[in-house]
Amino acid sequence: MGGKKKSVLRFSMVLLLSLGLVLSACSGGNNKGAAKNDNNGQEAGENVANGVEPFEISVFIGQPDQQPTPDNKIYKLIREKTGASFKFEFLAGDIDQKLGVMIAGGDYPDMMTANQKLTAAGAFIPLEDLIEEHAPNLKKHYEKYWNMMKDPNDGHIYNLPNYGVTNADVSSSWYSGPAFWIQKDVLAEAGYPEVKTLDQYFDLIKQYKEKHPTIDGTPTIGFEILNYDWKNWGLFNAPQHLIGHPNDGGVVVKDGKAEIFADKDYAKRYYKKLNEMNALGIIDKETFTQNFDQYMAKISSGAVLGMFDQHWNFQSAENALITQKKDERTYVGLPLVFDEGIRDHYKDRPALNLNNGFGITVNASEEQAIRIIKLLDTLIQEDWQKILAWGIEGEDYIVKDGRFMKTQEQRDQFTDATWKLANKADSFYGQAPKMEGLFSDGNATDAAAQPEEILAGMKEYDKNFLAQYGFNSYVDFFSPAPENDIAYPAWSVDLVDGSEAKIVNTKQNELSTKYLPKAILAKPEEFDSVWDEYVTEIRKLNIKAYEDRINEVLQWRRDTWSVK
Repeated sequence: MGGKKKSVLRFSMVLLLSLGLVLSACSGGNNKGAAKNDNNGQEAGENVANGVEPFEISVFIGQPDQQPTPDNKIYKLIREKTGASFKFEFLAGDIDQKLGVMIAGGDYPDMMTANQKLTAAGAFIPLEDLIEEHAPNLKKHYEKYWNMMKDPNDGHIYNLPNYGVTNADVSSSWYSGPAFWIQKDVLAEAGYPEVKTLDQYFDLIKQYKEKHPTIDGTPTIGFEILNYDWKNWGLFNAPQHLIGHPNDGGVVVKDGKAEIFADKDYAKRYYKKLNEMNALGIIDKETFTQNFDQYMAKISSGAVLGMFDQHWNFQSAENALITQKKDERTYVGLPLVFDEGIRDHYKDRPALNLNNGFGITVNASEEQAIRIIKLLDTLIQEDWQKILAWGIEGEDYIVKDGRFMKTQEQRDQFTDATWKLANKADSFYGQAPKMEGLFSDGNATDAAAQPEEILAGMKEYDKNFLAQYGFNSYVDFFSPAPENDIAYPAWSVDLVDGSEAKIVNTKQNELSTKYLPKAILAKPEEFDSVWDEYVTEIRKLNIKAYEDRINEVLQWRRDTWSVK
Protein backbone atom coordinates (compact mmCIF):
# COMPACT_ATOMS: atom_id res chain seq x y z
CA MET A 1 0.00 0.00 0.00
CA GLY A 2 2.88 2.39 0.72
CA GLY A 3 2.50 6.15 1.08
CA LYS A 4 1.20 7.51 4.37
CA LYS A 5 -0.33 4.33 5.71
CA LYS A 6 -1.30 4.34 9.39
CA SER A 7 -2.64 1.42 11.32
CA VAL A 8 -5.89 1.83 13.20
CA LEU A 9 -3.97 1.13 16.40
CA ARG A 10 -1.55 3.96 15.80
CA PHE A 11 -4.43 6.28 14.98
CA SER A 12 -6.15 5.27 18.19
CA MET A 13 -3.12 6.04 20.33
CA VAL A 14 -2.68 9.46 18.79
CA LEU A 15 -6.36 10.20 19.10
CA LEU A 16 -6.54 9.24 22.75
CA LEU A 17 -3.83 11.78 23.51
CA SER A 18 -5.82 14.51 21.76
CA LEU A 19 -9.17 13.89 23.40
CA GLY A 20 -8.75 15.86 26.60
CA LEU A 21 -11.69 18.05 25.70
CA VAL A 22 -14.03 15.14 25.22
CA LEU A 23 -12.75 13.18 28.20
CA SER A 24 -13.32 16.08 30.56
CA ALA A 25 -16.83 16.50 29.17
CA CYS A 26 -17.71 12.84 29.56
CA SER A 27 -17.57 12.84 33.35
CA GLY A 28 -20.29 15.50 33.78
CA GLY A 29 -23.60 15.27 35.57
CA ASN A 30 -25.86 13.90 32.80
CA ASN A 31 -25.48 10.13 32.98
CA LYS A 32 -27.71 9.48 30.00
CA GLY A 33 -27.07 6.15 28.34
CA ALA A 34 -24.44 5.01 30.81
CA ALA A 35 -25.71 1.48 30.43
CA LYS A 36 -26.11 -0.38 27.18
CA ASN A 37 -26.90 1.45 23.94
CA ASP A 38 -29.08 -0.90 21.91
CA ASN A 39 -28.15 0.79 18.62
CA ASN A 40 -24.42 0.36 19.13
CA GLY A 41 -24.33 -2.84 21.13
CA GLN A 42 -21.54 -1.98 23.55
CA GLU A 43 -21.56 -2.28 27.32
CA ALA A 44 -20.55 0.83 29.24
CA GLY A 45 -18.02 -1.13 31.27
CA GLU A 46 -15.88 -1.76 28.21
CA ASN A 47 -15.54 2.00 27.61
CA VAL A 48 -14.65 2.64 31.25
CA ALA A 49 -11.96 -0.03 30.98
CA ASN A 50 -10.49 1.92 28.07
CA GLY A 51 -10.37 5.08 30.17
CA VAL A 52 -13.28 6.76 28.37
CA GLU A 53 -16.49 7.58 30.19
CA PRO A 54 -19.48 6.61 28.03
CA PHE A 55 -22.42 8.84 27.20
CA GLU A 56 -25.38 8.45 24.87
CA ILE A 57 -26.82 11.07 22.52
CA SER A 58 -30.43 10.73 21.48
CA VAL A 59 -30.85 11.86 17.86
CA PHE A 60 -33.84 12.45 15.60
CA ILE A 61 -33.20 12.55 11.86
CA GLY A 62 -36.05 14.01 9.84
CA GLN A 63 -35.98 11.54 6.98
CA PRO A 64 -36.46 7.79 6.61
CA ASP A 65 -33.41 5.61 7.14
CA GLN A 66 -32.39 2.26 8.59
CA GLN A 67 -30.77 1.60 11.93
CA PRO A 68 -27.07 0.72 11.72
CA THR A 69 -26.13 -2.78 12.81
CA PRO A 70 -25.26 -3.21 16.50
CA ASP A 71 -21.64 -4.00 15.57
CA ASN A 72 -21.20 -1.17 13.04
CA LYS A 73 -17.45 -0.65 13.02
CA ILE A 74 -17.41 3.15 12.64
CA TYR A 75 -19.88 3.81 15.45
CA LYS A 76 -17.93 1.29 17.53
CA LEU A 77 -14.71 3.22 16.90
CA ILE A 78 -16.37 6.51 17.82
CA ARG A 79 -17.69 4.93 21.00
CA GLU A 80 -14.32 3.42 21.95
CA LYS A 81 -12.34 6.61 21.44
CA THR A 82 -14.80 9.29 22.59
CA GLY A 83 -17.32 7.46 24.76
CA ALA A 84 -20.18 8.65 22.54
CA SER A 85 -22.94 6.37 21.31
CA PHE A 86 -26.06 7.35 19.41
CA LYS A 87 -29.68 6.41 19.88
CA PHE A 88 -31.19 7.19 16.49
CA GLU A 89 -34.81 7.78 15.62
CA PHE A 90 -35.64 8.20 11.96
CA LEU A 91 -38.73 9.74 10.42
CA ALA A 92 -41.61 7.36 9.80
CA GLY A 93 -44.62 9.03 8.22
CA ASP A 94 -45.35 12.73 7.80
CA ILE A 95 -42.67 15.17 8.97
CA ASP A 96 -45.08 17.98 9.85
CA GLN A 97 -47.24 15.66 11.93
CA LYS A 98 -44.19 14.23 13.72
CA LEU A 99 -42.75 17.64 14.52
CA GLY A 100 -46.16 18.94 15.57
CA VAL A 101 -46.42 16.21 18.20
CA MET A 102 -42.87 16.89 19.40
CA ILE A 103 -43.44 20.63 19.64
CA ALA A 104 -46.79 20.28 21.40
CA GLY A 105 -45.27 18.08 24.08
CA GLY A 106 -41.84 19.68 24.17
CA ASP A 107 -40.57 16.15 23.66
CA TYR A 108 -37.20 16.52 21.96
CA PRO A 109 -34.11 14.31 21.90
CA ASP A 110 -30.67 15.79 22.56
CA MET A 111 -29.95 16.51 18.91
CA MET A 112 -32.15 16.90 15.83
CA THR A 113 -31.83 17.73 12.18
CA ALA A 114 -32.77 21.30 11.38
CA ASN A 115 -36.28 22.38 10.56
CA GLN A 116 -37.72 25.88 10.49
CA LYS A 117 -40.71 24.73 12.56
CA LEU A 118 -38.36 23.66 15.33
CA THR A 119 -36.44 26.92 15.24
CA ALA A 120 -39.66 28.94 15.41
CA ALA A 121 -40.87 26.82 18.32
CA GLY A 122 -37.68 27.51 20.29
CA ALA A 123 -36.59 23.87 20.19
CA PHE A 124 -32.89 24.62 19.57
CA ILE A 125 -30.37 26.37 21.77
CA PRO A 126 -28.03 29.06 20.40
CA LEU A 127 -24.68 27.53 19.52
CA GLU A 128 -22.32 30.46 19.01
CA ASP A 129 -21.16 30.71 22.65
CA LEU A 130 -20.73 26.94 22.94
CA ILE A 131 -18.61 26.94 19.79
CA GLU A 132 -16.52 29.90 20.94
CA GLU A 133 -15.85 28.30 24.32
CA HIS A 134 -15.56 24.58 23.56
CA ALA A 135 -15.16 23.95 19.82
CA PRO A 136 -12.12 25.66 18.23
CA ASN A 137 -12.11 23.22 15.31
CA LEU A 138 -15.74 23.92 14.48
CA LYS A 139 -15.11 27.67 14.77
CA LYS A 140 -12.26 27.38 12.29
CA HIS A 141 -14.34 25.16 10.02
CA TYR A 142 -17.20 27.68 9.80
CA GLU A 143 -15.12 30.85 10.17
CA LYS A 144 -15.70 32.20 6.65
CA TYR A 145 -19.42 31.39 6.86
CA TRP A 146 -20.14 32.64 10.38
CA ASN A 147 -22.42 35.51 9.35
CA MET A 148 -24.31 33.28 6.92
CA MET A 149 -25.18 30.85 9.70
CA LYS A 150 -26.90 33.49 11.83
CA ASP A 151 -30.68 33.46 11.93
CA PRO A 152 -31.92 36.69 10.28
CA ASN A 153 -34.65 36.98 12.92
CA ASP A 154 -32.45 37.18 16.03
CA GLY A 155 -28.81 36.79 14.97
CA HIS A 156 -28.23 33.42 16.71
CA ILE A 157 -26.77 30.24 15.23
CA TYR A 158 -29.06 27.27 15.82
CA ASN A 159 -27.82 24.65 13.35
CA LEU A 160 -24.52 23.44 11.93
CA PRO A 161 -24.82 23.23 8.11
CA ASN A 162 -23.88 19.79 6.85
CA TYR A 163 -22.79 20.80 3.34
CA GLY A 164 -21.37 23.83 1.58
CA VAL A 165 -18.18 24.52 3.57
CA THR A 166 -15.53 23.96 0.92
CA ASN A 167 -11.79 24.51 0.93
CA ALA A 168 -11.09 23.82 -2.74
CA ASP A 169 -12.83 23.86 -6.10
CA VAL A 170 -12.86 20.14 -6.79
CA SER A 171 -14.63 18.63 -9.77
CA SER A 172 -16.68 15.61 -8.78
CA SER A 173 -17.70 12.83 -11.15
CA TRP A 174 -21.00 12.55 -9.27
CA TYR A 175 -23.78 15.09 -9.63
CA SER A 176 -26.15 15.24 -6.66
CA GLY A 177 -28.66 17.83 -7.82
CA PRO A 178 -31.84 18.12 -9.89
CA ALA A 179 -32.23 16.91 -13.46
CA PHE A 180 -34.46 15.01 -15.81
CA TRP A 181 -33.06 11.49 -15.44
CA ILE A 182 -33.16 8.86 -18.15
CA GLN A 183 -32.02 5.26 -18.26
CA LYS A 184 -28.75 4.84 -20.10
CA ASP A 185 -30.16 2.08 -22.29
CA VAL A 186 -32.77 4.48 -23.69
CA LEU A 187 -29.98 6.70 -25.01
CA ALA A 188 -27.84 3.77 -26.12
CA GLU A 189 -30.63 2.20 -28.16
CA ALA A 190 -31.37 5.55 -29.81
CA GLY A 191 -27.75 5.88 -30.94
CA TYR A 192 -26.51 8.19 -28.16
CA PRO A 193 -28.31 11.36 -29.29
CA GLU A 194 -27.83 14.79 -27.74
CA VAL A 195 -30.99 15.52 -25.78
CA LYS A 196 -31.54 19.18 -25.03
CA THR A 197 -35.29 19.77 -24.85
CA LEU A 198 -38.26 18.37 -23.00
CA ASP A 199 -39.90 17.29 -26.24
CA GLN A 200 -36.82 15.34 -27.34
CA TYR A 201 -36.68 13.63 -23.95
CA PHE A 202 -40.26 12.39 -23.98
CA ASP A 203 -40.00 11.33 -27.63
CA LEU A 204 -37.15 8.96 -26.68
CA ILE A 205 -39.01 7.56 -23.68
CA LYS A 206 -42.18 7.03 -25.72
CA GLN A 207 -40.30 5.18 -28.46
CA TYR A 208 -38.41 2.97 -26.00
CA LYS A 209 -41.52 2.09 -24.01
CA GLU A 210 -43.40 1.12 -27.16
CA LYS A 211 -40.55 -1.19 -28.16
CA HIS A 212 -40.03 -2.58 -24.64
CA PRO A 213 -43.41 -2.89 -22.88
CA THR A 214 -41.74 -4.88 -20.10
CA ILE A 215 -38.27 -4.91 -18.53
CA ASP A 216 -37.20 -8.16 -16.86
CA GLY A 217 -40.84 -9.19 -16.71
CA THR A 218 -42.04 -5.95 -15.09
CA PRO A 219 -44.29 -3.50 -17.00
CA THR A 220 -42.19 -0.59 -18.23
CA ILE A 221 -42.91 2.78 -16.60
CA GLY A 222 -42.14 5.75 -18.81
CA PHE A 223 -42.05 8.56 -16.24
CA GLU A 224 -42.42 8.85 -12.46
CA ILE A 225 -43.39 11.96 -10.48
CA LEU A 226 -42.52 12.14 -6.79
CA ASN A 227 -44.76 14.25 -4.57
CA TYR A 228 -44.71 12.73 -1.12
CA ASP A 229 -44.59 14.60 2.18
CA TRP A 230 -41.90 17.32 2.02
CA LYS A 231 -40.32 15.79 -1.06
CA ASN A 232 -42.51 17.75 -3.48
CA TRP A 233 -39.88 19.07 -5.88
CA GLY A 234 -40.49 16.21 -8.32
CA LEU A 235 -43.89 17.75 -9.04
CA PHE A 236 -43.24 21.44 -8.33
CA ASN A 237 -39.76 22.51 -9.38
CA ALA A 238 -39.08 21.57 -13.01
CA PRO A 239 -40.50 24.71 -14.71
CA GLN A 240 -37.80 27.00 -13.29
CA HIS A 241 -35.06 24.84 -14.80
CA LEU A 242 -36.76 24.55 -18.16
CA ILE A 243 -36.45 28.33 -18.60
CA GLY A 244 -32.76 28.31 -17.61
CA HIS A 245 -32.90 29.15 -13.89
CA PRO A 246 -31.24 27.34 -10.96
CA ASN A 247 -32.98 25.73 -8.00
CA ASP A 248 -34.48 28.54 -5.93
CA GLY A 249 -37.35 26.45 -4.60
CA GLY A 250 -40.78 27.95 -5.24
CA VAL A 251 -39.53 31.13 -6.92
CA VAL A 252 -37.34 32.32 -9.74
CA VAL A 253 -35.05 35.27 -9.09
CA LYS A 254 -34.87 37.73 -11.98
CA ASP A 255 -32.69 40.84 -11.69
CA GLY A 256 -32.44 40.26 -7.95
CA LYS A 257 -36.20 39.97 -7.35
CA ALA A 258 -38.01 36.74 -6.49
CA GLU A 259 -41.41 35.83 -7.90
CA ILE A 260 -43.45 32.64 -7.86
CA PHE A 261 -43.64 30.63 -11.06
CA ALA A 262 -46.47 28.23 -10.22
CA ASP A 263 -49.04 30.39 -12.08
CA LYS A 264 -46.87 31.40 -15.03
CA ASP A 265 -47.40 30.38 -18.65
CA TYR A 266 -44.10 28.50 -18.78
CA ALA A 267 -45.27 26.35 -15.85
CA LYS A 268 -48.49 25.66 -17.75
CA ARG A 269 -46.41 24.58 -20.74
CA TYR A 270 -44.65 21.92 -18.63
CA TYR A 271 -47.77 20.49 -17.03
CA LYS A 272 -49.59 20.46 -20.35
CA LYS A 273 -46.76 18.30 -21.67
CA LEU A 274 -47.19 15.92 -18.73
CA ASN A 275 -50.91 15.83 -19.47
CA GLU A 276 -50.17 14.82 -23.05
CA MET A 277 -47.74 12.11 -21.87
CA ASN A 278 -50.29 10.78 -19.41
CA ALA A 279 -52.85 10.46 -22.20
CA LEU A 280 -50.30 8.31 -24.04
CA GLY A 281 -49.72 6.03 -21.04
CA ILE A 282 -46.19 7.27 -20.38
CA ILE A 283 -46.75 8.36 -16.76
CA ASP A 284 -47.14 5.75 -14.03
CA LYS A 285 -50.81 5.30 -13.10
CA GLU A 286 -49.84 5.06 -9.42
CA THR A 287 -47.53 8.06 -9.40
CA PHE A 288 -49.81 10.27 -7.29
CA THR A 289 -50.96 7.59 -4.84
CA GLN A 290 -47.67 5.88 -3.96
CA ASN A 291 -45.37 6.69 -1.06
CA PHE A 292 -41.64 7.27 -1.16
CA ASP A 293 -40.71 3.64 -0.47
CA GLN A 294 -42.88 2.47 -3.36
CA TYR A 295 -41.32 5.10 -5.64
CA MET A 296 -37.84 3.88 -4.71
CA ALA A 297 -38.79 0.24 -5.16
CA LYS A 298 -39.93 0.92 -8.71
CA ILE A 299 -36.68 2.68 -9.58
CA SER A 300 -34.59 -0.12 -8.08
CA SER A 301 -36.54 -2.66 -10.17
CA GLY A 302 -35.04 -1.19 -13.34
CA ALA A 303 -38.46 -0.62 -14.92
CA VAL A 304 -38.58 3.21 -14.68
CA LEU A 305 -37.27 5.02 -17.76
CA GLY A 306 -37.25 8.57 -16.43
CA MET A 307 -38.17 11.08 -13.72
CA PHE A 308 -37.40 14.60 -12.55
CA ASP A 309 -35.64 14.34 -9.19
CA GLN A 310 -32.53 15.20 -7.23
CA HIS A 311 -29.84 12.54 -7.54
CA TRP A 312 -29.10 12.28 -3.83
CA ASN A 313 -32.76 11.50 -3.23
CA PHE A 314 -32.87 8.29 -5.30
CA GLN A 315 -29.18 7.33 -5.01
CA SER A 316 -29.86 4.27 -2.87
CA ALA A 317 -32.28 2.92 -5.48
CA GLU A 318 -29.68 3.42 -8.19
CA ASN A 319 -27.09 1.73 -5.97
CA ALA A 320 -29.39 -1.28 -5.85
CA LEU A 321 -29.29 -1.41 -9.66
CA ILE A 322 -25.49 -1.24 -9.56
CA THR A 323 -25.37 -4.07 -7.02
CA GLN A 324 -27.60 -6.11 -9.35
CA LYS A 325 -25.11 -5.35 -12.18
CA LYS A 326 -27.84 -3.60 -14.18
CA ASP A 327 -25.55 -0.83 -15.41
CA GLU A 328 -27.73 -0.13 -18.45
CA ARG A 329 -30.67 0.57 -16.11
CA THR A 330 -28.82 3.28 -14.16
CA TYR A 331 -29.39 6.91 -15.03
CA VAL A 332 -27.99 9.92 -16.84
CA GLY A 333 -29.00 13.37 -15.65
CA LEU A 334 -30.08 15.65 -18.49
CA PRO A 335 -30.30 19.46 -18.03
CA LEU A 336 -33.37 19.90 -20.20
CA VAL A 337 -34.76 23.24 -21.34
CA PHE A 338 -37.84 24.15 -23.34
CA ASP A 339 -35.94 25.37 -26.41
CA GLU A 340 -32.39 24.81 -27.60
CA GLY A 341 -31.54 28.51 -27.40
CA ILE A 342 -31.85 28.44 -23.58
CA ARG A 343 -28.67 27.82 -21.57
CA ASP A 344 -29.21 25.23 -18.85
CA HIS A 345 -28.57 26.17 -15.22
CA TYR A 346 -29.06 23.04 -13.16
CA LYS A 347 -25.54 22.72 -11.82
CA ASP A 348 -24.58 25.31 -9.23
CA ARG A 349 -21.58 26.14 -7.06
CA PRO A 350 -21.63 24.73 -3.53
CA ALA A 351 -23.82 26.89 -1.33
CA LEU A 352 -24.03 26.74 2.44
CA ASN A 353 -26.81 24.30 3.28
CA LEU A 354 -28.73 26.57 5.62
CA ASN A 355 -31.56 25.23 7.78
CA ASN A 356 -29.98 21.80 7.51
CA GLY A 357 -27.59 19.80 9.66
CA PHE A 358 -27.74 19.18 13.39
CA GLY A 359 -28.95 21.41 16.20
CA ILE A 360 -28.84 20.79 19.95
CA THR A 361 -32.24 20.98 21.61
CA VAL A 362 -33.38 22.73 24.79
CA ASN A 363 -33.93 19.30 26.37
CA ALA A 364 -30.21 18.53 26.42
CA SER A 365 -28.72 19.50 29.77
CA GLU A 366 -25.91 22.03 29.84
CA GLU A 367 -23.41 19.22 30.47
CA GLN A 368 -24.86 17.18 27.61
CA ALA A 369 -24.77 20.15 25.23
CA ILE A 370 -21.08 20.64 26.03
CA ARG A 371 -20.39 16.94 25.48
CA ILE A 372 -22.15 17.07 22.10
CA ILE A 373 -20.37 20.18 20.83
CA LYS A 374 -17.01 18.78 21.94
CA LEU A 375 -17.75 15.50 20.17
CA LEU A 376 -18.63 17.33 16.96
CA ASP A 377 -15.46 19.40 17.40
CA THR A 378 -13.43 16.19 17.62
CA LEU A 379 -15.12 14.56 14.64
CA ILE A 380 -14.48 17.54 12.34
CA GLN A 381 -10.74 16.93 12.69
CA GLU A 382 -9.08 15.54 9.60
CA ASP A 383 -8.25 12.04 10.88
CA TRP A 384 -11.88 11.48 11.77
CA GLN A 385 -13.13 13.06 8.55
CA LYS A 386 -11.06 10.55 6.58
CA ILE A 387 -12.66 7.70 8.52
CA LEU A 388 -16.18 9.06 8.09
CA ALA A 389 -15.72 9.73 4.37
CA TRP A 390 -13.35 6.98 3.18
CA GLY A 391 -13.52 4.39 5.97
CA ILE A 392 -10.68 2.43 7.58
CA GLU A 393 -7.40 2.37 5.69
CA GLY A 394 -6.54 -1.12 4.53
CA GLU A 395 -10.12 -2.31 4.90
CA ASP A 396 -12.18 0.24 2.95
CA TYR A 397 -9.49 1.92 0.84
CA ILE A 398 -5.80 1.62 0.08
CA VAL A 399 -3.00 4.17 -0.21
CA LYS A 400 -0.56 4.17 -3.13
CA ASP A 401 2.17 6.80 -3.15
CA GLY A 402 0.12 8.89 -0.76
CA ARG A 403 -3.03 8.73 -2.87
CA PHE A 404 -6.30 7.19 -1.65
CA MET A 405 -7.84 4.54 -3.90
CA LYS A 406 -10.10 1.52 -3.67
CA THR A 407 -10.03 -1.96 -5.07
CA GLN A 408 -13.01 -3.00 -7.15
CA GLU A 409 -14.29 -5.05 -4.24
CA GLN A 410 -14.15 -1.97 -2.01
CA ARG A 411 -16.00 0.10 -4.60
CA ASP A 412 -18.71 -2.52 -4.84
CA GLN A 413 -19.08 -2.53 -1.07
CA PHE A 414 -19.64 1.25 -1.01
CA THR A 415 -22.78 0.82 -3.14
CA ASP A 416 -24.09 -2.13 -1.13
CA ALA A 417 -26.75 -0.88 1.29
CA THR A 418 -26.46 -3.90 3.58
CA TRP A 419 -22.69 -3.57 3.85
CA LYS A 420 -22.95 0.15 4.60
CA LEU A 421 -25.24 -0.45 7.59
CA ALA A 422 -22.40 -2.37 9.24
CA ASN A 423 -19.41 -0.43 7.96
CA LYS A 424 -20.35 3.22 7.43
CA ALA A 425 -21.78 5.91 9.71
CA ASP A 426 -23.84 7.55 6.99
CA SER A 427 -26.85 8.35 9.18
CA PHE A 428 -24.64 10.58 11.32
CA TYR A 429 -22.15 11.74 8.70
CA GLY A 430 -24.79 12.83 6.21
CA GLN A 431 -26.16 15.37 8.70
CA ALA A 432 -22.94 16.31 10.51
CA PRO A 433 -20.44 19.11 9.84
CA LYS A 434 -17.93 17.91 7.25
CA MET A 435 -14.87 18.92 5.31
CA GLU A 436 -15.44 19.31 1.56
CA GLY A 437 -12.73 19.71 -1.02
CA LEU A 438 -9.26 18.43 -0.16
CA PHE A 439 -7.53 17.04 2.89
CA SER A 440 -4.20 18.58 3.83
CA ASP A 441 -2.38 15.74 2.03
CA GLY A 442 -4.10 16.61 -1.26
CA ASN A 443 -6.55 13.71 -1.30
CA ALA A 444 -10.18 14.54 -2.05
CA THR A 445 -12.66 14.44 0.83
CA ASP A 446 -15.02 12.53 -1.48
CA ALA A 447 -13.98 9.48 -3.48
CA ALA A 448 -16.18 10.72 -6.34
CA ALA A 449 -13.81 13.69 -6.69
CA GLN A 450 -10.53 11.74 -6.47
CA PRO A 451 -9.11 11.80 -10.03
CA GLU A 452 -7.39 8.42 -9.86
CA GLU A 453 -10.46 6.83 -8.30
CA ILE A 454 -12.77 8.30 -10.92
CA LEU A 455 -10.73 6.74 -13.69
CA ALA A 456 -10.02 3.42 -11.99
CA GLY A 457 -13.52 2.97 -10.64
CA MET A 458 -15.40 3.57 -13.87
CA LYS A 459 -16.95 0.45 -15.31
CA GLU A 460 -16.33 -0.54 -18.90
CA TYR A 461 -20.01 0.04 -19.66
CA ASP A 462 -19.75 3.64 -18.48
CA LYS A 463 -16.41 4.26 -20.20
CA ASN A 464 -17.90 3.12 -23.48
CA PHE A 465 -21.11 5.07 -22.89
CA LEU A 466 -19.30 8.34 -22.13
CA ALA A 467 -16.93 7.82 -25.06
CA GLN A 468 -19.92 8.03 -27.41
CA TYR A 469 -20.44 11.60 -26.20
CA GLY A 470 -16.77 12.52 -25.85
CA PHE A 471 -17.22 13.06 -22.10
CA ASN A 472 -15.04 12.07 -19.14
CA SER A 473 -17.86 11.92 -16.57
CA TYR A 474 -21.63 12.28 -16.33
CA VAL A 475 -21.21 15.78 -14.91
CA ASP A 476 -20.10 16.84 -18.39
CA PHE A 477 -23.71 16.65 -19.59
CA PHE A 478 -24.32 19.89 -17.66
CA SER A 479 -23.14 23.41 -18.44
CA PRO A 480 -20.50 24.69 -16.00
CA ALA A 481 -21.97 26.40 -12.96
CA PRO A 482 -21.68 30.19 -12.95
CA GLU A 483 -20.83 32.10 -9.78
CA ASN A 484 -23.65 32.06 -7.25
CA ASP A 485 -25.34 35.29 -6.29
CA ILE A 486 -24.29 36.00 -2.69
CA ALA A 487 -27.92 35.55 -1.54
CA TYR A 488 -28.46 32.22 -3.34
CA PRO A 489 -30.43 29.99 -2.86
CA ALA A 490 -33.87 31.40 -2.12
CA TRP A 491 -35.21 28.02 -1.02
CA SER A 492 -33.25 28.30 2.24
CA VAL A 493 -35.09 31.48 3.33
CA ASP A 494 -36.86 30.96 6.68
CA LEU A 495 -40.46 32.02 6.10
CA VAL A 496 -41.07 31.99 9.88
CA ASP A 497 -43.67 29.56 11.11
CA GLY A 498 -47.04 31.26 11.68
CA SER A 499 -46.22 34.29 9.52
CA GLU A 500 -48.40 35.42 6.62
CA ALA A 501 -45.63 34.39 4.20
CA LYS A 502 -45.51 30.87 5.64
CA ILE A 503 -49.30 30.52 5.64
CA VAL A 504 -49.48 31.65 2.00
CA ASN A 505 -46.69 29.27 0.97
CA THR A 506 -48.41 26.36 2.72
CA LYS A 507 -51.74 27.14 1.04
CA GLN A 508 -50.09 27.49 -2.35
CA ASN A 509 -48.39 24.10 -1.94
CA GLU A 510 -51.72 22.59 -0.95
CA LEU A 511 -53.31 24.02 -4.08
CA SER A 512 -50.46 22.67 -6.21
CA THR A 513 -50.77 19.23 -4.64
CA LYS A 514 -54.53 19.29 -5.33
CA TYR A 515 -54.63 20.77 -8.82
CA LEU A 516 -51.44 19.64 -10.57
CA PRO A 517 -52.24 15.92 -10.40
CA LYS A 518 -55.80 16.77 -11.44
CA ALA A 519 -54.47 18.73 -14.44
CA ILE A 520 -51.96 16.05 -15.45
CA LEU A 521 -54.55 13.26 -15.23
CA ALA A 522 -57.35 15.21 -16.95
CA LYS A 523 -58.52 14.48 -20.47
CA PRO A 524 -56.43 16.68 -22.79
CA GLU A 525 -59.46 18.73 -23.78
CA GLU A 526 -60.14 19.49 -20.08
CA PHE A 527 -56.62 20.56 -19.16
CA ASP A 528 -57.09 24.29 -19.81
CA SER A 529 -60.16 24.55 -17.61
CA VAL A 530 -58.42 22.78 -14.71
CA TRP A 531 -55.37 24.99 -15.13
CA ASP A 532 -57.41 28.17 -15.20
CA GLU A 533 -59.17 27.16 -11.99
CA TYR A 534 -55.79 26.46 -10.38
CA VAL A 535 -54.37 29.85 -11.34
CA THR A 536 -57.53 31.62 -10.13
CA GLU A 537 -57.18 29.95 -6.71
CA ILE A 538 -53.48 30.87 -6.45
CA ARG A 539 -54.20 34.51 -7.22
CA LYS A 540 -56.72 34.67 -4.39
CA LEU A 541 -53.78 34.25 -2.00
CA ASN A 542 -51.65 37.09 -0.69
CA ILE A 543 -48.71 36.01 -2.84
CA LYS A 544 -47.08 39.41 -2.33
CA ALA A 545 -46.56 38.62 1.38
CA TYR A 546 -44.67 35.45 0.42
CA GLU A 547 -42.57 37.15 -2.25
CA ASP A 548 -41.88 40.14 0.01
CA ARG A 549 -40.51 37.92 2.78
CA ILE A 550 -38.16 36.15 0.37
CA ASN A 551 -36.98 39.43 -1.17
CA GLU A 552 -36.48 40.96 2.27
CA VAL A 553 -34.19 38.10 3.35
CA LEU A 554 -32.34 38.00 0.03
CA GLN A 555 -31.58 41.70 0.41
CA TRP A 556 -30.53 41.17 4.05
CA ARG A 557 -28.11 38.49 2.87
CA ARG A 558 -26.60 40.80 0.25
CA ASP A 559 -26.17 43.49 2.91
CA THR A 560 -24.72 41.33 5.68
CA TRP A 561 -23.20 38.17 4.23
CA SER A 562 -19.59 37.87 3.24
CA VAL A 563 -17.34 34.97 2.31
CA LYS A 564 -13.66 35.82 2.68
